[in-house]
Amino acid sequence: MTTLALNNVRPYGEDVAHLLIDDGVIVEVANTPFDNADEIVDGEGNVLLPGLVDMHVHLREPGREDTETIATGSDAAAKGGFTAVFTMANTNPVIDQPFLADAVWEKGQAYGKCDVYPVGSITQGLAGKQLTEIGLMARSHVRMFSDDGRCVNDPQLMRRAIEYAKAHDVILAQHAEDHRMTEGAVAHEGERAARLGLRGWPRVAEESIVARDVIMTRDYGGRYHLCHASTEGTVELLRFAKAQGVDVTAEVTPHHLMLTDEKLATYDGVFRVNPPLRELRDAEALKQALLDGTVDVVATDHAPHGSEDKCVEFEHAKPGMLGLETSLAIVHRVFVEAGLADWRFVAKVMSERPAEILRLADQGRPIAEGEPANLTLVNPDAAWTANGKDMASKASNTPYEGTAFNARVVGTWLRGTRTYSAKKA
Repeated sequence: MTTLALNNVRPYGEDVAHLLIDDGVIVEVANTPFDNADEIVDGEGNVLLPGLVDMHVHLREPGREDTETIATGSDAAAKGGFTAVFTMANTNPVIDQPFLADAVWEKGQAYGKCDVYPVGSITQGLAGKQLTEIGLMARSHVRMFSDDGRCVNDPQLMRRAIEYAKAHDVILAQHAEDHRMTEGAVAHEGERAARLGLRGWPRVAEESIVARDVIMTRDYGGRYHLCHASTEGTVELLRFAKAQGVDVTAEVTPHHLMLTDEKLATYDGVFRVNPPLRELRDAEALKQALLDGTVDVVATDHAPHGSEDKCVEFEHAKPGMLGLETSLAIVHRVFVEAGLADWRFVAKVMSERPAEILRLADQGRPIAEGEPANLTLVNPDAAWTANGKDMASKASNTPYEGTAFNARVVGTWLRGTRTYSAKKA
């Protein structure tokens, strides 16, 4: 294993430091540059963060390798600054058996750009009828279970899932949507959807499931995680749950922080997502909730789709957006550039807290001696414009096409090995 010197970096955007890395571990942090390593990288005063961790991505393998694979998804993750991602179970076949979960993990490890953790489904085939073998799956590489893309609507089944998950000390991640209230819905239920002639998706479809689940988690224990919180009312329910001492955590996506249903005026299918883009008051509530810790983490819900599934009438477009390569730039814009938070906050919500929730011993760790060298280097003043065709993802369905950003990942390291390097202009 070669030694790596990472000189002239600013951990968490603070004072300049110099790191010596050996065998995937930070062995020394010094005030003067190192000149005796096998590889020497000049960080040029850029911001150094712990490698980012995404609790919620869709890498489409197995089944839809035409839109994304574990390899291309890993490339996109590394380009976005991520060193670990959790890929959801709604593939074909569904990840509801240990051997399928093992295959996802092993393929990610063989490619070596990012740790790709499989998420197991809560119910067999996502059918919402019978639980998977949570105990057997938990002995594999599965730390979290979710039927994401579908909600576990049956309350008795969800209760049993909570009890089984508690017994095996794994997380249940719920896609909160009462499907009886969203049949045919494609946009947030409100004035804009009515004006555009789009069937509305009410906030209560999400909030009623959140209320039910946090009460069940309170009564039956376990660890409950809410996927892609999207409404002001959900934030209030999370505050209630945390005040009750319920072990509940939640994520918000970059697109629910930055975009609103104003984007739907063009009927462009790239803006169709589940849950839908909401109103400004929802985005503001989610932003404040992330700042005060009511919402714990940012997760991308990276969802690649081919043009044949997006370049169609809005109501026929498949829901989902790319997120891995733009998420850090969006969090930087919404919080750091706006003066609401600093780089320590970015590290917390995009690396440290997700790693803590998922109990990853080697991710989201401090930038300090003796810690794993899972790192991302960010230039906060590198202006760039999002373009789907330039992304490492196999798909190009970004809702930020043509949007100018300032913060850009220029390097990512997984256990001391560089997995991404930005090209010099």
